[in-house]
Amino acid sequence: MEKDVERILLSEEQIKSKVAEIGAGISRDYAGEEPMFVGILKGCFIFMADLMRTVEVNCSMDFMAVSSYQGTNSTGAVKIIKDLSGIIEHKHIILVEDILDSGVTLNYIKNYLSVRNPASIRIATLLDKPARRKADIVADYSCFEVPDEFVVGYGLDYNEKYRNLPYIGVLSPEVYGGK
Repeated sequence: MEKDVERILLSEEQIKSKVAEIGAGISRDYAGEEPMFVGILKGCFIFMADLMRTVEVNCSMDFMAVSSYQGTNSTGAVKIIKDLSGIIEHKHIILVEDILDSGVTLNYIKNYLSVRNPASIRIATLLDKPARRKADIVADYSCFEVPDEFVVGYGLDYNEKYRNLPYIGVLSPEVYGGK
């Protein structure tokens, strides 16, 4: 598995430190509030769990599952596979995503949820890859900006593999047929 990783981009220690920093910012911003973390499955689960453990305000969570990728590319068409379980009206929502890439999916989800009248919607992402942005959307909380390379680990996958790596690594192009 690790032989497939060309190089480590972000170490386990770097990730832990930055996640704690983002959690402290969320705690400050939501002092006296009870935000709801909405994780976009599957990639968010490790980041969201670690992030929520650093937040020092009462909060709740829910998950959505969406599909917009085929192989290594976004199709541009977003399909809701699992919607939220509860009502979000008048709640402060923090969408949690592993990577903000093209932005198409997050933009769609943000618009999709906004009609449910939440108090606010913000975005927290582990990785931001602005070089691939197609939608006009930015993260309110972002841990790291990454170059336009195929990254795996810490919840991010390629064909459902590599999610369990404790770091973010650049996948070798030989593995996914890239350049």
